[in-house]
Amino acid sequence: MIIVRILAYLLGTVGLIGTLLPFLPYDDFWIRGFDYPRQQLIFILGLATVLWLISNRNWDSYDYLIGIVLFVGMSYQVYRMLPYSSLWSIQSQSARQDVTDDTSLSLLICNVLQDNSAYDKVIDTAMRQSPDILVTLESNKDWGEALHEGLDDSYPFHVSVPLENMYGMHVFSKIKLLNPKVKYRIKNDIPSVDVTVRLGNGEEIDLYFLHPMPPSPSEAYASTGRDAELALVGLEVEKKKRNAIVAGDMNDVAWSHSSRLFQRISGLLDPRRGRGFFATFHADYWFIRWPLDHIFHSKDLAVVELKKLGYVGSDHFPVYAKFNFERNVSSGEAMKSTGEDDQEAEEVIEDGQTNQKDILIPEGK
Repeated sequence: MIIVRILAYLLGTVGLIGTLLPFLPYDDFWIRGFDYPRQQLIFILGLATVLWLISNRNWDSYDYLIGIVLFVGMSYQVYRMLPYSSLWSIQSQSARQDVTDDTSLSLLICNVLQDNSAYDKVIDTAMRQSPDILVTLESNKDWGEALHEGLDDSYPFHVSVPLENMYGMHVFSKIKLLNPKVKYRIKNDIPSVDVTVRLGNGEEIDLYFLHPMPPSPSEAYASTGRDAELALVGLEVEKKKRNAIVAGDMNDVAWSHSSRLFQRISGLLDPRRGRGFFATFHADYWFIRWPLDHIFHSKDLAVVELKKLGYVGSDHFPVYAKFNFERNVSSGEAMKSTGEDDQEAEEVIEDGQTNQKDILIPEGK
């Protein structure tokens, strides 16, 4: 039993450290990185709790205390993840009205992985799903040439930003793209694309396609730039008060502080809440998967379909969503913004634009 007890200690320590570190009010990668693996931490803490239970025969107050701490840690992680399971109420209402070509809009978001050369897999997926708009991320010049050759006949409207730094982006659309703009909101080599589309019923929707840099030892030491871009777009959406969709590889998970801040200030809804995780990364390793590719939307859009698609040779799975325009259809409440949220967003944006690190994050957010 001593081996089982030692293993319980080790797993419990790892799980509790991973649970407590995100409470630290800093955005260093080694802290913010623990926002991602909450599913894995549930398993680690659950296993540690079971091992602790079976390794103890003569219980004393210390044994009870450790067991309670492990269980509380696991319960907290479950609490954070539960909204993204079918056990929770949906935030985005499913379509109730007739879905027509004039009222619907579909998108396919695909991080293709720049070094991936399986161009045909992405093109075949796009042709099979036939979305109104395809957005590719990490698509460089070679990817752009292959995509244009395979898709231009079906997708006559484009925005192309071929880069060789893993942050290239291409937009292919069946419907006309109004006022397309390539923006470099935080870093001068990481683009985002803003466009507007007009549905057949005359309603306009603003689209924001993003791919901010992740916090990691090999890219950005801190999450400041990513958080700043999300906050900046969130404030833009709130200020314009128009129908909007924000989509892309955010390099963030939906349950993180920065994503929840974005939802509060933008007022947009997350169609995954109450429907599932839709974990899109890492495609090659089932045991370390989390949802990095997001599609947020405004209340006048109802969910027709939302699904994670199959393997395309990338480290990300594509994600497909179809919406129907139904004014004020969503019964789910958007996260409420406060004056403190707006102030924090402004501070995060300023820090991101000035390349500051170790940005304080308010407690309890």
